[in-house]
Amino acid sequence: MPDRTTETGLAQALETLAAAPRLLVALDFDGTLAPFADDPARVGALPGSWAAVLTLQRARDTEVVLVSGRPLGSLAAVSHAPETMALIGSHGVEWRVDGHDEAALTEEETARVARIGAALDAVGARHPGVVIEHKPAGHGVHTRRVSAEEAAATNAEASRAAHDADPGVLERGGKDILEFAVRHVTKGDAIDRLRELRGADAVFFAGDDVTDEDGFRVLRDGDVGVKVGEGDTLAAHRVADPAALTDVLKQLGRLRATR
Repeated sequence: MPDRTTETGLAQALETLAAAPRLLVALDFDGTLAPFADDPARVGALPGSWAAVLTLQRARDTEVVLVSGRPLGSLAAVSHAPETMALIGSHGVEWRVDGHDEAALTEEETARVARIGAALDAVGARHPGVVIEHKPAGHGVHTRRVSAEEAAATNAEASRAAHDADPGVLERGGKDILEFAVRHVTKGDAIDRLRELRGADAVFFAGDDVTDEDGFRVLRDGDVGVKVGEGDTLAAHRVADPAALTDVLKQLGRLRATR
């Protein structure tokens, strides 16, 4: 899908979207609601964006869900989302929906995660500044703190190590992160499932990373996808950064509250 964004086009799309009987608002967190930081535990949503998120959450026949690559516990901690807000972590593996957590792995999957993690820890030990993040269904190799050359070398080594430990591992890249998982689940799968569970007539989805393209891929006619930042995208609309998304969320919140 070409990037055909104009401010007028996005505004018109939001007006149409806001008239949907039941609306699902799905949002990535890092790089979308929150600017990136060297320490992933010290990020936070922009105040204006979070205020708009809460306005949307209170609107009639509207549900907000955060859909992140972060582990569920980390997402809950940095977002400070209320218990009533649905959270989906690890790219769709972990769910906190309707007050229930869901992330059970089989014994075989748990063993695979452990093998891959041990292999990646060995890689991380050889590359100071690289952070290995352990998740319930996989691991992330963070290279934000090292040079581009060091990151490339680390990623190549990590890829070999992970695939040697588990030939069936799923590998996917992102912004300054290379991830390895044992479940082939995407944000698109999560959005499809939520749409069905909630009986949503339309979906708004915003994200910034290559893993968010899986979410844009499942959007339908009448939905609105917004890419945050640069890069090729399937989204029909684009904004420059998380601060620019704040205005979009505020506009959608106003339209939805007064429809």
